[in-house]
Amino acid sequence: MRSVADKDISSAIAVAGHPLHAMLVHFPIAFVVATLGVDVFYWWSADPFWVQVGIWSASAAFLLGVLASIVGTLELLAVPGIRVRVASWNHAIAAMVLVAIAGANAGLRLYHPEQVLPNGLMLSTLASMAVAFAGWHGGKLVFDHGVGLIISTRQ
Repeated sequence: MRSVADKDISSAIAVAGHPLHAMLVHFPIAFVVATLGVDVFYWWSADPFWVQVGIWSASAAFLLGVLASIVGTLELLAVPGIRVRVASWNHAIAAMVLVAIAGANAGLRLYHPEQVLPNGLMLSTLASMAVAFAGWHGGKLVFDHGVGLIISTRQ
């Protein structure tokens, strides 16, 4: 029987050998953090411009997070060496929580923009904390377990 360390951890969903999930996650992460920044600007300035920017950034965070999650889930299910690692499941659960928070944040802004302060700000803060947690476990998969890495024999 093969040990966990012996199972394949190469990416099954890749473009020219580069894991698609790893390429996609940067966008929702950036939009989650940008939404928090936008909320702080709105809190400081009370300029309704920032409410409109927040609608776009929170919606982009949610939609791109869903896309990254679909690809990540397919990767998790397709590669046995990823599936057997605890950090994979920690990352997946944290990412699902993050996408749910991002969806609530986008929905709040679309349907109740008057509640951006304080509710949107709290959701943005919570989403940023979830990004940190999910990112920590995603980083463990790459840096500690080598998930999705192609090790070149060239120097």
